[in-house]
Amino acid sequence: MTLILHNAKIINPTSEDIFCGWIAVESDQIIEVQSGPYNSKSDTEAIDCKGQYVAPGIIDVGVKIGEPGERHKESFRTAGLAAARGGITTMITRPDTTPSIDNPETLEFFVRRAQSATNIRIYPMATLTKRREGNEIAEIALLKHAGAVAFSDCDLFVKNSKIMANCLKYCSQNNVLVMGHPQDPWLSEGASATSGQFATLKGLASVPTYAEKIGLERDLALVEGTKAIYHADQITTAIGVRIFKDALQRGLDISAGVSIHHLSLNDFDVGDYRTFFKVKPPLRSEDDRQAVIEALRDGTISILCSMHTPQDEETKRLPFEAAASGAVGLETLLPVALRLFHSGDLSLLQLFRALSLNPSRRFGLETGQIAKGYLADLIVFDPNFPFILDRHKLNSKSKNTPFDRQTLQGKILHTLVGGISVFSHE
Repeated sequence: MTLILHNAKIINPTSEDIFCGWIAVESDQIIEVQSGPYNSKSDTEAIDCKGQYVAPGIIDVGVKIGEPGERHKESFRTAGLAAARGGITTMITRPDTTPSIDNPETLEFFVRRAQSATNIRIYPMATLTKRREGNEIAEIALLKHAGAVAFSDCDLFVKNSKIMANCLKYCSQNNVLVMGHPQDPWLSEGASATSGQFATLKGLASVPTYAEKIGLERDLALVEGTKAIYHADQITTAIGVRIFKDALQRGLDISAGVSIHHLSLNDFDVGDYRTFFKVKPPLRSEDDRQAVIEALRDGTISILCSMHTPQDEETKRLPFEAAASGAVGLETLLPVALRLFHSGDLSLLQLFRALSLNPSRRFGLETGQIAKGYLADLIVFDPNFPFILDRHKLNSKSKNTPFDRQTLQGKILHTLVGGISVFSHE
C-alpha cells in the first residue's frame, strides 16, 4: 500500500524554497513529491501533517554507543529509542568501545547487535590504529569489507606523524574516509577549559585555541601529501575555521563538522563548575562560537552533529577537572539547532543541509533528500512547540545533558525509517 504524507511544508535541502505539498512512499522509497493539495485515494494510507514541516531524517555523525563494554551508559535499544524521538534516522557510530572496533570480528558483533536491537539505520566506523593506540594500522581493507564506512581513533590524536601518514595513504588506496580529531595532544592533555578570562577566574587547567590550529595544520599537511579523504570531527575556533577554509580553496578532499554544543554554548555557560557542560574539546569563547555559526552558514563547516557521548552519574558527579567529558544529544540535537533558526542565524534549509544532506553525501548514503528514488527516511516536526527539557525523561540511559530545565522549541511528531513509523507523538 502507498503511504501519503500530505498537508505538509516540505523541506528538501537541495531546493531553494520550502513548499506545501505531499509525498508518496512505496516499500522503502519515495516514489513521488508534488506541490499542492492531495486528492485522497482508497488504496493509500495517509498521514495528515496538519501544516507542519516534513524533512529528511537526521544523519548523526559520531554517536557513541556503549556496546560492547559500556552497556550501562548506552545500549543499542536505548540509543535507538532516543534517536527516533529526536528525528534521527541514521547514526554513524564511533569505534571507541571496549574493546575498540579494530578487527572484523568485533565489527560483525557490533553490526549484528545493532540490527537486532533497533530499527534506526546504523553505519559503524572502525579504528584507524589497533586499540586506538596510534602505533599500528588497523585492518583497514578487511574492516571496510565487513561494513566500516569510515576510520577514526576518535578523540585520541595519532601523535606519530609517520604512522598517521601511512594510515592516510593506506586509506586513500582503499578509497575510505578518515575522521580526525584536530587537537594538539600535548597542549590539550589535562585541560578542562579553553584559555581565557573564564578559565583564569575559575582556576581551571586550560588549552589555548591554537592547539586546534596545530592539530589541524598537521593533519591537513598529511592529507595534502597522501591525497586522502578526510573529515575533521569538530572545528570549534575562529582560527580553525580560517585554516580549514584555506585548505578547501586548495582543492583538498576534506570536510568538517561541529557539535551542537559548540554551536549553541560558550565557555561562560559552565558557570559554577557544572560538569554537564564539560565536553571535548572544551567550550569556546563567544567570538569562536559566532565564527563557527558563520562557517556553517557559508558552507566551510558542512555537518552538524550531536557528538552524543553518554556518561553515567558516577563519572560526572566529580570535581570539574576530574569529571568525564561529553554530553548526550540524540533527543536535543534538533530542538537546540532550531534555536539558530528562531534567532535568524540559519534557515531551515541550511540546517537540514548540515543535518541530513551533507552527511549523506559525505558518507555515500541513499538518503538526505526528499526526492523520487531516495530512501523514505522522513520526519514530521513542529518547530515552534515549546517545552521545558527534563533530563530524567530522556530515553538515553545516561542523562548528562547541559540543557536540563531549559526552555526549548521543536517537537518531533513522526519519524519514519524506510517508510515505516519508528516513532509517533500521537
